[in-house]
Amino acid sequence: MTNELDAEDRNSLSESTFAFPHQRKEPLTDASHVRNAIARFDQVRDVTDKERDEAFRRIKKAAKKYGVQMTETRWQELGKPSAGRKSSDKPKSKAQLYSEARARGIEGRSQMTKEQLVRALEKKR
Repeated sequence: MTNELDAEDRNSLSESTFAFPHQRKEPLTDASHVRNAIARFDQVRDVTDKERDEAFRRIKKAAKKYGVQMTETRWQELGKPSAGRKSSDKPKSKAQLYSEARARGIEGRSQMTKEQLVRALEKKR
């Protein structure tokens, strides 16, 4: 049984309480929520691989704290986002990266390689 967090409780939690703190997704407040974060890991949308790495590290730490057994050693073992969801494993095209860079006002984007666009977007987060 999940210990429900109402909106007020959830809003009062610090960002560090969440597996995905910037999105405030998957609170890690007790064993039940840790198990839920593991089960829903692949359903979190619009996050980078780096954010998934960090979230997995937070989940592992919380699992140890609350006595939740985890056999996974990498976040990729928790599943992949289903079709129709943005997969952090599926690389964006250069055109998609350029469009995002334009929307964020990144200077020099028209001269950048795909790899440079990726790095510039990561810095601008």
